[in-house]
Amino acid sequence: MPKPLSLPFDPIARADELWEQRWGSRPSMAAITSIMRAHQILLAEVDAVVKPYGLTFARYEALVLLTFSRSGELTMSKIGERLMVHPTSVTNTVDRLQRAGLVSKRPNPNDGRGTLACITDKGREVCDAATRDLMAMDFGLGAYDAEQCEEIFRVLRPLRVAAADFDEDA
Repeated sequence: MPKPLSLPFDPIARADELWEQRWGSRPSMAAITSIMRAHQILLAEVDAVVKPYGLTFARYEALVLLTFSRSGELTMSKIGERLMVHPTSVTNTVDRLQRAGLVSKRPNPNDGRGTLACITDKGREVCDAATRDLMAMDFGLGAYDAEQCEEIFRVLRPLRVAAADFDEDA
């Protein structure tokens, strides 16, 4: 995927200047805008890497999640909970993975209404190959060393705790 042309200025720094002129200083605006722009950049880069496998990063995440489960299968609701996505998005993701032969679905024997998504052997192969490619490009974070990546994780963790993303005491 060709890289877009670089802007001749930092658009977030410029927005921060204009924001300050209009509404006063608000460093959190520049921070959130930087995070969201970084998200867009990273998503485009990782999507380009997994695209040859017929995946998006969301589908890749679902495959990885299934490989992490003991039995290679999870309920649709558990997938949605872990990936923080709406049930409709989970259904769409799993259905696309199923059409590609990477996942199968079966009724949940523990819940007559529920469905289990099960990774297939082909799904494991594709997941492993895509993972190798993503690791080779450092998941788009090659501009940072390992220590800086750990710092990014530490800096963002309090935000996740405050949002009740997980039980910090568990």
